[in-house]
Amino acid sequence: MLGIDFQKSSKGKWPTPPFDPRFPNQNQTRNCYQNFLDYHRCVKSMNLRGKSTQPCEYYFRVFHSLCPISWVQRWNQQIMDGTFAGKI
Repeated sequence: MLGIDFQKSSKGKWPTPPFDPRFPNQNQTRNCYQNFLDYHRCVKSMNLRGKSTQPCEYYFRVFHSLCPISWVQRWNQQIMDGTFAGKI
């Protein structure tokens, strides 16, 4: 499901995210939101285990490719305020 080339690409390259069969439609709003949640869940889980958050980089790159910056800023602000509706 996840392209190996996408996961191992250099930090300067930001290719288009690979096809995700969970989101087959043209509208990628849900894909954006799900990858945002997956990133924050991954970071939280890795921090609790005391491990590196480097594996979470994939989700970060995908949601930054798909999501408008204004959405990400608003969601991050809501997380800091404790009003974010998603379960992280």
